Amino acid sequence: MRVLVVEDEPKMARLLSRGLTEEGYGVDVAADSHGGFTAAQSADYDALVLDVMLPAYPGFELCRRLRERGVLTPVLMLTARDGVGDRVKGLDSGADDYLAKPFHFEELLARLRALARRGPLVAPTVLAAGDLRLDPEARRCWRGNDEIALTAKEYALLEFFLERPGRVLTRQMLVENCWDVAFEANSNVVDVHVRALRGKIDRRFGVFSLETVRGAGYRLRADGGRAEAQR
Repeated sequence: MRVLVVEDEPKMARLLSRGLTEEGYGVDVAADSHGGFTAAQSADYDALVLDVMLPAYPGFELCRRLRERGVLTPVLMLTARDGVGDRVKGLDSGADDYLAKPFHFEELLARLRALARRGPLVAPTVLAAGDLRLDPEARRCWRGNDEIALTAKEYALLEFFLERPGRVLTRQMLVENCWDVAFEANSNVVDVHVRALRGKIDRRFGVFSLETVRGAGYRLRADGGRAEAQR
């Protein structure tokens, strides 16, 4: 089993490297987030052990950047802080497990064995229609190389459309899947949110992909849209 340890505190880095080596692991060590970012992409590791407090930028950010680059190696975060907020932040950044310092080395080994049994993450499916893309795992959206900031409701609508490209979706279908049970289906809120979404994914880029189907509902073009001038 090969492990990358990203730890800036020399004594802790030596202890981890020596202990893991004695247990039969192959160990590489990086002293900062820049080195960890490069190393994690250049070799195949069975697990990454990332300290939270790192020079350049924190382990949370390192984990997030690696996930964005498609590095799906299991990640164990190490930190001296054990607050719920820190644990949530670590897991939300893409980490698989979280271990607070000080810890017993036997527990770290057990957690690494559990991560190894679990194996690498399965790459999340990115939803796309032409150059319009949405990453459900990261909750991010792009048109081409440009990232689009969406509200929670706009995100829910776009995800529902991208899961059904080319299909006419009625307002009732949108209500049932993107709003809660207390929503008033006869209001024009659906149309307002769809117009706002269209402004972000279409008008900003001079394309037309989110179509109004008169008397029926809305449809997202499977090809990702055409120029507005052709509308």
